[in-house]
Amino acid sequence: MSTAVFLAQLMATGVMIGVIWIVQLVHYPLFASVGPGEFVAYHHDHVRLITYIVRPAMLVELAGAVYLFANPIEPIPTWAIMLGLGLIGVAWVTTAFASVPMHDQLASGFSEVAHERLVLTNWIRTIAWSARGGLLFWMAWLLLGGASG
Repeated sequence: MSTAVFLAQLMATGVMIGVIWIVQLVHYPLFASVGPGEFVAYHHDHVRLITYIVRPAMLVELAGAVYLFANPIEPIPTWAIMLGLGLIGVAWVTTAFASVPMHDQLASGFSEVAHERLVLTNWIRTIAWSARGGLLFWMAWLLLGGASG
């Protein structure tokens, strides 16, 4: 069971890595190209549609990390599981206290300041999910016997 949970967590983190890099390098920068008359509807659709992808992935990732903290798998060290949880915390806290407030401001119309802050603070999430992905791939390597041969 723990291995299946680990694999689900790995897959969810992989989804989030792909999403966050596309959002960071493509989607958020394109917000500035949407005309003022269309921006509110475009932004509303962005928030609504991206939620269908990120909500399940983030919840599976968190549930898997918590489950593995409570049910560790040998040979994955406890510190690595805790670091993984910490990186989820960084991504979630940044989402709640940086991304959501900027999206709330953008919901009523494009703001260059809010847009710049959204793109800048999203780097925190991008780095956190990327680091988490590297950590989970290292954990997978350990599970596959990488440390012994």
